[in-house]
Amino acid sequence: MKIPHELMTLANGLTAFRLLCSPVLLVLAWQGYAIAFLLLLAAAFFSDAVDGLVARLCGQVSEFGAKLDSCADVTLFVTITLGAWWLWPDIIRHEALYVGVVMACYLLPAIIGYVKFSAVTSYHTWLVKVALAAIGLSLYPLFLDFSVWPFRLATVLCVLAAAEEIAITVVSGELHSNVRSLWNVLRHEARKK
Repeated sequence: MKIPHELMTLANGLTAFRLLCSPVLLVLAWQGYAIAFLLLLAAAFFSDAVDGLVARLCGQVSEFGAKLDSCADVTLFVTITLGAWWLWPDIIRHEALYVGVVMACYLLPAIIGYVKFSAVTSYHTWLVKVALAAIGLSLYPLFLDFSVWPFRLATVLCVLAAAEEIAITVVSGELHSNVRSLWNVLRHEARKK
Protein backbone atom coordinates (compact mmCIF):
# COMPACT_ATOMS: atom_id res chain seq x y z
CA MET A 1 0.00 0.00 0.00
CA LYS A 2 1.45 3.33 -1.06
CA ILE A 3 0.89 6.37 1.14
CA PRO A 4 -0.08 9.49 -0.85
CA HIS A 5 2.74 12.05 -0.94
CA GLU A 6 0.60 14.85 0.53
CA LEU A 7 0.09 12.80 3.71
CA MET A 8 3.83 12.26 4.22
CA THR A 9 4.58 15.47 6.11
CA LEU A 10 6.78 16.26 9.09
CA ALA A 11 3.72 17.08 11.19
CA ASN A 12 2.03 13.77 10.35
CA GLY A 13 5.33 11.97 11.00
CA LEU A 14 5.47 13.44 14.51
CA THR A 15 1.89 12.34 15.12
CA ALA A 16 2.60 8.86 13.71
CA PHE A 17 5.59 8.63 16.06
CA ARG A 18 3.23 9.21 19.00
CA LEU A 19 0.87 6.56 17.68
CA LEU A 20 3.75 4.09 17.31
CA CYS A 21 4.93 4.83 20.86
CA SER A 22 1.81 3.19 22.30
CA PRO A 23 2.70 -0.47 21.64
CA VAL A 24 6.28 0.15 22.76
CA LEU A 25 5.02 1.79 25.95
CA LEU A 26 2.81 -1.23 26.62
CA VAL A 27 5.78 -3.59 26.24
CA LEU A 28 7.92 -1.44 28.53
CA ALA A 29 5.15 -1.35 31.15
CA TRP A 30 4.50 -5.09 30.90
CA GLN A 31 8.21 -5.76 31.38
CA GLY A 32 8.37 -3.40 34.36
CA TYR A 33 10.66 -0.76 32.85
CA ALA A 34 9.17 2.25 34.63
CA ILE A 35 11.95 4.76 33.86
CA ALA A 36 12.07 3.80 30.17
CA PHE A 37 8.27 4.08 30.10
CA LEU A 38 8.41 7.61 31.54
CA LEU A 39 11.18 8.68 29.15
CA LEU A 40 9.37 7.41 26.04
CA LEU A 41 6.16 8.93 27.35
CA ALA A 42 7.95 12.30 27.61
CA ALA A 43 9.03 11.94 23.96
CA ALA A 44 5.44 11.12 22.97
CA PHE A 45 4.16 14.16 24.88
CA PHE A 46 6.78 16.33 23.18
CA SER A 47 5.62 15.13 19.75
CA ASP A 48 2.06 15.99 20.78
CA ALA A 49 3.15 19.46 21.84
CA VAL A 50 4.91 20.26 18.57
CA ASP A 51 3.04 18.42 15.80
CA GLY A 52 0.27 21.01 15.53
CA LEU A 53 2.75 23.88 15.67
CA VAL A 54 4.86 22.26 12.94
CA ALA A 55 1.73 21.73 10.83
CA ARG A 56 0.77 25.41 11.10
CA LEU A 57 4.29 26.77 10.56
CA CYS A 58 4.97 24.51 7.57
CA GLY A 59 1.53 24.87 5.97
CA GLN A 60 0.78 21.19 6.60
CA VAL A 61 -2.57 21.52 8.39
CA SER A 62 -4.96 18.90 7.05
CA GLU A 63 -8.13 17.06 7.93
CA PHE A 64 -6.14 13.81 7.85
CA GLY A 65 -3.57 15.25 10.27
CA ALA A 66 -6.30 16.36 12.67
CA LYS A 67 -7.90 12.89 12.63
CA LEU A 68 -4.51 11.17 13.00
CA ASP A 69 -3.75 13.44 15.97
CA SER A 70 -7.04 12.56 17.67
CA CYS A 71 -6.43 8.85 17.09
CA ALA A 72 -2.90 9.14 18.51
CA ASP A 73 -4.20 11.05 21.55
CA VAL A 74 -6.87 8.49 22.41
CA THR A 75 -4.49 5.58 21.82
CA LEU A 76 -1.79 7.16 23.98
CA PHE A 77 -4.11 7.90 26.89
CA VAL A 78 -5.59 4.40 26.88
CA THR A 79 -2.00 3.10 26.78
CA ILE A 80 -0.99 5.34 29.69
CA THR A 81 -3.87 4.03 31.78
CA LEU A 82 -3.08 0.38 31.08
CA GLY A 83 0.68 0.88 31.44
CA ALA A 84 0.23 2.77 34.69
CA TRP A 85 -1.95 -0.03 36.03
CA TRP A 86 0.86 -2.52 35.36
CA LEU A 87 3.65 -0.32 36.71
CA TRP A 88 1.98 1.53 39.58
CA PRO A 89 -1.15 -0.44 40.56
CA ASP A 90 -1.26 0.99 44.09
CA ILE A 91 -1.23 4.57 42.81
CA ILE A 92 -3.91 3.81 40.21
CA ARG A 93 -6.10 2.12 42.83
CA HIS A 94 -5.64 5.07 45.18
CA GLU A 95 -6.48 7.58 42.41
CA ALA A 96 -9.12 5.40 40.68
CA LEU A 97 -11.83 8.06 40.83
CA TYR A 98 -9.62 10.67 39.16
CA VAL A 99 -8.25 8.20 36.60
CA GLY A 100 -11.81 7.19 35.73
CA VAL A 101 -12.88 10.81 35.36
CA VAL A 102 -9.94 11.59 33.07
CA MET A 103 -10.67 8.55 30.89
CA ALA A 104 -14.34 9.53 30.71
CA CYS A 105 -13.28 13.04 29.69
CA TYR A 106 -11.46 11.60 26.68
CA LEU A 107 -14.02 8.98 25.73
CA LEU A 108 -17.39 10.73 26.26
CA PRO A 109 -16.80 13.66 23.87
CA ALA A 110 -15.55 11.22 21.24
CA ILE A 111 -18.57 8.93 21.65
CA ILE A 112 -21.06 11.81 21.59
CA GLY A 113 -19.34 13.26 18.51
CA TYR A 114 -19.43 9.92 16.77
CA VAL A 115 -23.12 9.44 17.57
CA LYS A 116 -23.98 12.87 16.14
CA PHE A 117 -21.64 13.02 13.14
CA SER A 118 -20.78 9.34 12.47
CA ALA A 119 -17.16 10.48 12.59
CA VAL A 120 -14.42 11.03 15.13
CA THR A 121 -14.27 14.64 16.29
CA SER A 122 -10.96 16.49 16.27
CA TYR A 123 -11.67 19.90 17.77
CA HIS A 124 -8.27 20.48 19.42
CA THR A 125 -9.55 23.45 21.41
CA TRP A 126 -7.23 25.58 23.49
CA LEU A 127 -8.82 24.23 26.67
CA VAL A 128 -8.17 20.65 25.55
CA LYS A 129 -4.55 21.56 24.81
CA VAL A 130 -4.14 23.09 28.27
CA ALA A 131 -5.81 20.07 29.91
CA LEU A 132 -3.60 17.63 27.98
CA ALA A 133 -0.47 19.55 28.95
CA ALA A 134 -1.58 19.64 32.59
CA ILE A 135 -2.32 15.91 32.64
CA GLY A 136 0.96 15.10 30.91
CA LEU A 137 2.98 17.17 33.36
CA SER A 138 1.02 15.90 36.38
CA LEU A 139 1.73 12.24 35.63
CA TYR A 140 5.39 12.58 36.61
CA PRO A 141 4.85 13.73 40.22
CA LEU A 142 2.03 11.17 40.45
CA PHE A 143 4.01 8.17 39.18
CA LEU A 144 7.22 9.20 40.95
CA ASP A 145 5.18 9.37 44.18
CA PHE A 146 5.83 13.06 44.89
CA SER A 147 2.25 14.36 44.95
CA VAL A 148 -1.23 13.47 43.72
CA TRP A 149 -2.44 17.08 43.72
CA PRO A 150 -1.17 18.16 40.30
CA PHE A 151 -3.04 15.20 38.78
CA ARG A 152 -6.20 15.98 40.72
CA LEU A 153 -6.12 19.64 39.65
CA ALA A 154 -5.44 18.62 36.04
CA THR A 155 -8.51 16.39 36.26
CA VAL A 156 -10.64 19.50 36.82
CA LEU A 157 -9.23 20.99 33.61
CA CYS A 158 -10.08 17.76 31.79
CA VAL A 159 -13.69 17.98 32.97
CA LEU A 160 -13.94 21.57 31.71
CA ALA A 161 -12.35 20.63 28.38
CA ALA A 162 -14.69 17.66 27.94
CA ALA A 163 -17.72 19.83 28.73
CA GLU A 164 -16.58 22.33 26.10
CA GLU A 165 -16.10 19.58 23.49
CA ILE A 166 -19.53 18.13 24.21
CA ALA A 167 -21.08 21.60 23.97
CA ILE A 168 -19.35 22.15 20.61
CA THR A 169 -20.83 18.89 19.34
CA VAL A 170 -24.31 19.80 20.59
CA VAL A 171 -24.39 23.29 19.03
CA SER A 172 -22.60 22.45 15.77
CA GLY A 173 -24.60 21.85 12.65
CA GLU A 174 -21.55 20.29 10.98
CA LEU A 175 -18.34 18.58 11.98
CA HIS A 176 -15.50 21.00 12.72
CA SER A 177 -11.77 20.37 13.12
CA ASN A 178 -9.14 22.49 14.80
CA VAL A 179 -11.39 25.05 16.48
CA ARG A 180 -10.13 27.37 19.19
CA SER A 181 -13.10 27.31 21.54
CA LEU A 182 -16.83 26.95 21.97
CA TRP A 183 -17.04 30.73 21.56
CA ASN A 184 -15.53 30.49 18.06
CA VAL A 185 -18.00 27.78 17.06
CA LEU A 186 -20.94 29.79 18.41
CA ARG A 187 -19.84 32.81 16.35
CA HIS A 188 -19.45 30.60 13.26
CA GLU A 189 -22.90 29.06 13.74
CA ALA A 190 -24.46 32.53 14.29
CA ARG A 191 -22.96 33.82 11.02
CA LYS A 192 -24.55 30.93 9.12
CA LYS A 193 -28.07 31.99 10.18
